[in-house]
Amino acid sequence: MSEYLPITSPTMVFFTVLLIILFAPIVMGKLRIPHIIGMVLAGVIIGPHGFNILERDASFELFGRVGLLYIMFLAGLEMDMQDLKNGGRRIGIFSIASFLTPFAMMYVAGIHLLNYSPLASVILSSVMAANTLISYPIITRYGLQKHTTTTISVGASMVSLLLALIVVTAVEGSALGGTGLGFWSLFVARFLFLCLALHYILRITTRWFLRRYSDSVMQFIFVLGMMFFSAALSEVIGIDGIFGAFYSGLVLNRFIPHVSPLMNRIEFIGNAIFIPYFLIGVGMLINLGLLFEPSSSSAGVGIIPTVITIVIVGTIGKAIAAYASCFAFRLPWHDGHLMFGLTSAHAAGGIAIVMIGMKLNIIDDSMLNGVVIMILFTCIISTIVTDKAARDIVLKGDIRKREKNNNSDDEKILIPVKYPETCNTLVNIAIMMRNTDLNRGLVALNVVYDGEEAEKDQQKGRELLENVVRRAAESDVRMQTQVRLAVNIANGIKHAFKEFDCSEIIMGAHIHDNSRRAFWGDFAQSVFNGLSRQISIVRCVQPLSTLRAIHVAVPSRAEFEPGFYRWIERLSRLAQNIGCRICFHGRMASLNLIDQYISHKHPSTRAEYISMPKWKGLISLMQSVKSDEMLVVVTARPGTVSYKAALNNLPEEMTENYKGNNYIILFPDQFGPAPDVMTFATAQHTEQLSAYHEFILWWRRLRRRLFFF
Repeated sequence: MSEYLPITSPTMVFFTVLLIILFAPIVMGKLRIPHIIGMVLAGVIIGPHGFNILERDASFELFGRVGLLYIMFLAGLEMDMQDLKNGGRRIGIFSIASFLTPFAMMYVAGIHLLNYSPLASVILSSVMAANTLISYPIITRYGLQKHTTTTISVGASMVSLLLALIVVTAVEGSALGGTGLGFWSLFVARFLFLCLALHYILRITTRWFLRRYSDSVMQFIFVLGMMFFSAALSEVIGIDGIFGAFYSGLVLNRFIPHVSPLMNRIEFIGNAIFIPYFLIGVGMLINLGLLFEPSSSSAGVGIIPTVITIVIVGTIGKAIAAYASCFAFRLPWHDGHLMFGLTSAHAAGGIAIVMIGMKLNIIDDSMLNGVVIMILFTCIISTIVTDKAARDIVLKGDIRKREKNNNSDDEKILIPVKYPETCNTLVNIAIMMRNTDLNRGLVALNVVYDGEEAEKDQQKGRELLENVVRRAAESDVRMQTQVRLAVNIANGIKHAFKEFDCSEIIMGAHIHDNSRRAFWGDFAQSVFNGLSRQISIVRCVQPLSTLRAIHVAVPSRAEFEPGFYRWIERLSRLAQNIGCRICFHGRMASLNLIDQYISHKHPSTRAEYISMPKWKGLISLMQSVKSDEMLVVVTARPGTVSYKAALNNLPEEMTENYKGNNYIILFPDQFGPAPDVMTFATAQHTEQLSAYHEFILWWRRLRRRLFFF
């Protein structure tokens, strides 16, 4: 194969890069590793220091530079400027502490422990002083976006990155010019001129252009042009272009709403092409052989001591800043954990800064390798600490009050229908669960694959929805309908859910065999992973009026989910309208709250409460439910308060132990917006099972076959 490698054909080079961009998030998602690391590792494998599949040619230089500028531009564009204004004094104090503490500690360590030069130590210190909000998606899952600690941490991250970029641009000017008073005076003057010029030029031209031209392509090209203009102007006056790109993002921030189509296009292009190219190119620079060699430079001490030093010293510096600020602000310690978790990760910003040092020949390969490996460790530390802190804050806070006020119920139920034999049951359940006082209609949806049979399927869908409308009219309930074309059924459901501004979904369960994938069907997983609102997956083969009881399995900590009272309300209405008893099985802490709610809101409901201290009791409950009863399993999405690893086994447990035909699997409302935005911190692709869990399941099946136990 050596005679065919490295690949030189432009077509094959681009095809190989696209394969990496496609499969790296999938593989990293299985391994529960941040996707940004997957791109860098892929570059290591295919690069000249790996299997030499690709050379780091001019395309990587060009696209890599564009990707670097794009990272900085998006960092400025995605900042919430209002957070900086509202945080005030606390953000200022924590920003200075979060920047200076790791900067000073890393500078001393770089000089005295790693034997780096002063300029190299400043570059390394800037990497550790800046941080990337790699764990921010965890905050959205727990609904803590507007929490005081989150605001402080996000503001501090913004300021720290800005200060680090200023320091790095000063180092670059110092390396190329001098360090005297004249240099620094000229540097400050040029810096102020750049900021003022970009501030006024970008604001005036952007306002003028966006008012006069509404074409989406022209707007995108204009914004991209402003970014490169800012970077070029920054380079002309002697400051690296990444600062100009970052500052242009700050200026254009208020002109490009975060939920606008223009913002979506900007993020999509960057995250799909330019940024992956940059990250893969960075990986191609890394030589893992240095791990097993002494330092390649007389100034360094080797990659392993470098990694250990920067991970420990940098992490301790961020921890000191976070906990000292927490103590000064008189916040609870779990808030300090959250501050540390959010500000301890280093990712794209760190790579961008260290690449400047490489360009100036200030740092060596040992530091580059060390920084990239450090990013992996700090991302893991950040995600673990943030998840634990966010969970503690939710558990100790009084989140439950948010759902108690039903006067502001946003109820609007979406019913995706596909089969004539199940649609009437879904409509009946929706009618029984709806709030008659609000007198809101239902929404029925039929999604059709956009293929050769589309017209025929659309006609069938219209006929099906006509039957649904007649069934709803029999109960004097208004029904909106839509037949929707889509190349992906799950995306069609999610888009319709947003267009109709729905609050929840009631959908039919897949008629399954013994495999996990077939249990959920082809698209159910994508729906409940892609939406954070309540979703009920229903299978009922007998008339609802003939049910004698509803058994509800409640997981521990379910009361801390924001949708806790919503699903209690829906199930209470269902039981009351059917006229059957409803039995709740769970821990007493949850059952007591359910009892209080039902006694107050639905005193006529025949409710019973049975203690089930361990979730393992679900199997016994499944086996005891009779054929004329219904089982409701309240589950949770991964990363939420009530989620537990045992929920991964629900498909197998239902298939093996539940012999009844009537059930509802209910995913409650949970904090956080649907993950529509693809970033390397949170990609659109979601894996229900990690590779580790699938390996354990495979080993168990193999052990049963070989050893019969």
